[in-house]
Amino acid sequence: MTMSKPLPDDAMVRSIKQRLDRPLVLVGMMGVGKSTVGRRLANVLNMDFTDADEEIVQAANMSVADIFDQFGEEYFRDGERRVIARLMDQSGAGCVLATGGGAFLEDETRALIKQEGVAIWLDAAIDTLVERVSRNKRRPLLRTGDINAKVTKMKTEREPIYAEAHIHVKSDSGPHQTTVNRILEGLDQWLS
Repeated sequence: MTMSKPLPDDAMVRSIKQRLDRPLVLVGMMGVGKSTVGRRLANVLNMDFTDADEEIVQAANMSVADIFDQFGEEYFRDGERRVIARLMDQSGAGCVLATGGGAFLEDETRALIKQEGVAIWLDAAIDTLVERVSRNKRRPLLRTGDINAKVTKMKTEREPIYAEAHIHVKSDSGPHQTTVNRILEGLDQWLS
């Protein structure tokens, strides 16, 4: 049994929090763990956590898949950008925000996140992503066809855009705390 690295010490966590002047925004492929890792990161930093997709669902009173089906992806992305802007503005430096997999791909949304937040790209191997997204049949872009082929194609196309994030962290199949530790280490370096 392998043990995850211990949490960075309290002094490091306090130092990171004191230097933060904007929200932390997790970006990356669907299934990479933005919501799960984001909740743990927010807990360690004693910050609020918000999932942009959950906020969209609540505001629209319908699922993401239903929004895609009834109004199309362009409509969804426009609403997503507005929700992310509102959440970042309201929360300031006291928030960890998980975005949907396609949010950072939109030029305006990406520019907003890079200017007003700290963009943290969570990245995982294709096998890990496929295993995770296969558990959820509600993902609008993966409801039909070969999931492995779709995820591989999406990851290949999206990586150059995700690479524009301020910080890049691997989030593979190990304990989520390992990913949180990597984010904290990346933040400490980026904020220096």
